[in-house]
Amino acid sequence: MRAIDPAQSGGPEVLKTSEIPVPVPGPDEVLIQVAAAGVNRPDVLQRKGSYPPPPGAPSTLGLEVAGTVVAAGQEVAREMIGQRVCALLGGGGYAEYAVAPAGQCLSVPSALTMAEAAAMPETLFTVWSNLFERAYAQEGDTVLVHGGTSGIGTMAISLCNLFGVTIIVTAGSDAKCAAAIAHGANHAINYKTEDFVARVKEITGGAGVNAVLDMVGGDYVARNMQCMAEDGRHVSIAVQGGARAEVPIFEIMRRRLTLTGSTLRPRDSAFKALVADELSRNVWPFVEQGRLKPIIDATFPLDRAADAHRRMESGEHVGKIVLTLD
Repeated sequence: MRAIDPAQSGGPEVLKTSEIPVPVPGPDEVLIQVAAAGVNRPDVLQRKGSYPPPPGAPSTLGLEVAGTVVAAGQEVAREMIGQRVCALLGGGGYAEYAVAPAGQCLSVPSALTMAEAAAMPETLFTVWSNLFERAYAQEGDTVLVHGGTSGIGTMAISLCNLFGVTIIVTAGSDAKCAAAIAHGANHAINYKTEDFVARVKEITGGAGVNAVLDMVGGDYVARNMQCMAEDGRHVSIAVQGGARAEVPIFEIMRRRLTLTGSTLRPRDSAFKALVADELSRNVWPFVEQGRLKPIIDATFPLDRAADAHRRMESGEHVGKIVLTLD
């Protein structure tokens, strides 16, 4: 099969199609004929050599796909064969075929195209497990999410709209702020021209936000704390601005703040299946009704994966970038 499995780390130019064997599903896995694969920031980091796949995961890039189940392991119900699914993967999505644990698959309803379905799992699993579970966001809360026009940011906006959560986002230009507002953000702050701490205090009348979803790290952590209400929750999911932070511990004590974080990819399949089950019950009905869809920034055929990565690294995208396969 054709796949993107770079032999060495480097720039986008290392992303060339090659021929590798079709994977064989394990006892609890399905084999998916891939119609589309989502492109995510961890793919870029893996390509550069700074985010190796976890043990047992394929070296082929790609953390999410949509397609048709064509084979299944002996522990999987035969009824899954022939079904249209999207799935969260540990790797292997940039290919004509990919394997996924059956528990990490969600059915693709008629309301979604395959490209839209492929753009859902990574951001949906991430936002749900971190903002709504780890940070306990609930109806009536106000939250701050950085990267408002990223795949994570746009999914967070969509879910907050569905569950009655007021969302403030940051973005790097007035045009991106306008795009976030158009998508449903209640407030958008241009972090390049405004002090987001001061603006959050202004927007919330000094009360602060109940939760922060942060993918920046570094000095943003202490600044985020200044945005938080008493008993606020801060969840770190990436460290694009630095892996170390200095925080005032007494402020954590005085205002009873919670600082936590997680990474999704290394978690075991049992945890991911649990999240998938929660999504199928709490979120997927909105997908089936056509009320929850990802924003697609651009699609590229598999053999133009390098261009897809260039688009992501440009920082100009709004929403998700997707690879499509014939």
